[in-house]
Amino acid sequence: MSEPRSSAARFRDLHAPGQLLVLLNAWDAASARLVEAAGGAAVATSSAAVAWAHGAADGERLPLDRLLDATRDIVRAVRVPVSVDFERGYAASAAGVADAVCRLAEAGVAGVNLEDATEPPEALAAKLLAARGALQRAGLDLFLNARTDVILRGALSGAAALDEVVRRARRYIDAGCDGLFVPGLATAEGLSRVAADVSAPVNVWASPALPSIEQLRALGVRRVSVGPRLALTALSAARHDAEQLMAGRWAPPSHGAPLTYAEVNAWFT
Repeated sequence: MSEPRSSAARFRDLHAPGQLLVLLNAWDAASARLVEAAGGAAVATSSAAVAWAHGAADGERLPLDRLLDATRDIVRAVRVPVSVDFERGYAASAAGVADAVCRLAEAGVAGVNLEDATEPPEALAAKLLAARGALQRAGLDLFLNARTDVILRGALSGAAALDEVVRRARRYIDAGCDGLFVPGLATAEGLSRVAADVSAPVNVWASPALPSIEQLRALGVRRVSVGPRLALTALSAARHDAEQLMAGRWAPPSHGAPLTYAEVNAWFT
């Protein structure tokens, strides 16, 4: 009998050519189970949503040990692969990032996002190279998704921005990444250019400007994620309900079919 495939291998399969993975971002065990129950083939985390759920602001302000504990809760709650938004890697040095990435792999995750943010591309390339080497030495595997914020931060625009995205992507692929995440990339022309010129699966951020799933697949995009959207939706609904209750309006709000106590409790029994 063959050995069961690792979560990283199963996650990598979801990025195969011709596929489009809709990857929803959770923040705790219950939201991860919700994503899985909705049909998610994998679950991602949102760094912002996880931080907020534990009383911290986004931006690596949540202590690493608490992030690891939250990640373990999510991994235990679902049967599908889990990918973690790891921001800049929770360390100042490439070696420190590599060590932290290995700790995530040991916690059972299938992938991580590492971003360049405002740092030069050399910094993220060094982190990816160190992380891939450390994982291989430890006999571990992860899908390393390199996020570039060139478009999101508006440092460049038009063709110059796309040129820089492709240039960074090639550098990150050479350093060992498995995929490229380009938040802010939404035009059909830009998506087609990046998907054609980058040899790794391209991941984009869901937005009203994004083409349909069918168009994205045709353009070569292989993954769409949503960041903190679900957490903001949940908090917005809870705020509305709280305001109604404080005003003495006892009827439940109308925002789709409500979850029941029994349904959610059954996720963990």
